Amino acid sequence: MQQSPRTGREGDVLAVVSQSGPTVSFFDAASDRHLGDVQVPSEPHELCFDPTQRLLWCTLTYHSGYYHANGGRRTELAVIDPDSRRIVEIVDLAPEHGPHGLALDTARGRLYVSVESGPDRTGGVVVLDTRTRRPLGRIDTDAPGPHWFAIDPAGRTGYATNKEAPFVSVVDLERGVLTAKVEVPGSEGLAVSADGAHAFVAAPYGNFSGSAEEPPAAGIRVIDPRTASVVDTLPTENVILPVHLTSTGKLLAGELRMTAEPGARLGRHAPGRLSVFCADTRKRLGEVEVGLFPLTITSSPDGRLGYVACVISSTVDIVDLETLERLACLDITKLGEAGAHGMAYVPRRA
Repeated sequence: MQQSPRTGREGDVLAVVSQSGPTVSFFDAASDRHLGDVQVPSEPHELCFDPTQRLLWCTLTYHSGYYHANGGRRTELAVIDPDSRRIVEIVDLAPEHGPHGLALDTARGRLYVSVESGPDRTGGVVVLDTRTRRPLGRIDTDAPGPHWFAIDPAGRTGYATNKEAPFVSVVDLERGVLTAKVEVPGSEGLAVSADGAHAFVAAPYGNFSGSAEEPPAAGIRVIDPRTASVVDTLPTENVILPVHLTSTGKLLAGELRMTAEPGARLGRHAPGRLSVFCADTRKRLGEVEVGLFPLTITSSPDGRLGYVACVISSTVDIVDLETLERLACLDITKLGEAGAHGMAYVPRRA
């Protein structure tokens, strides 16, 4: 008898950000039962779980709104205990502002946080000590708004995607310097292969200005860090924002879909699509329909379950990645919140 993808997840928790809640909500990973919420300052975006310190990091990016249309940039991170579901500290990165992307190096005890540019500095990445929760330094990315950030498994190379700049910033994490700019026509989410040999980057970026200019073809750009170049493109029908790589080598991409609407510049949102590729062969494995505007993707540690947070419908779709069957949908709006965004899978305490 085949084991259910939910078997053995008792005690595991899925944490989900609601941008406009503003909250972090917790759900039982086996039953989908809502366990409770933590109120956080506005406006939370991304989450990262540190298993060593057993803490959640949450970026507080803007006072309201989103990139290109916000009510001012915040400077803080919320540090949350997922077991007691309480804030243990608010870490202020001022004068840095607009913190968004998070990447964790557990071996070195470092957290990398992408921050936006200011009058006197380019965009960059702040390096934090996960034990003391204090900054150790800063790495410039030479772009105004590095939004997502990822590192290779060895903790030596980092990649910052830039919505506006026509390149991906590659940084040497040991020396703390920018080493390359890979030509990409504006970029969104990204993931790095388990061997560190390639980075997978969503491009072009989601331009919602209503511009009549024809955008570049949508897809996932495959970057070889040795040559600092794009060596392949996995085509998609629609613009992608989130990209995620599972522990089993499946590359997950969230496609944003719109339908034409008379008189509207952008049309209206249609159900999104989770597209699944094999990272090694780069072959498409299949797809499944999800909610409106997929914005963040994560997966269970065993790579069996995929979670897709959709910001417009404010839902989280739970997908069996072996059968590509949608198992359940968490409705964040039922909790009186909206804007599902960042997620983190929190395994039970050993």
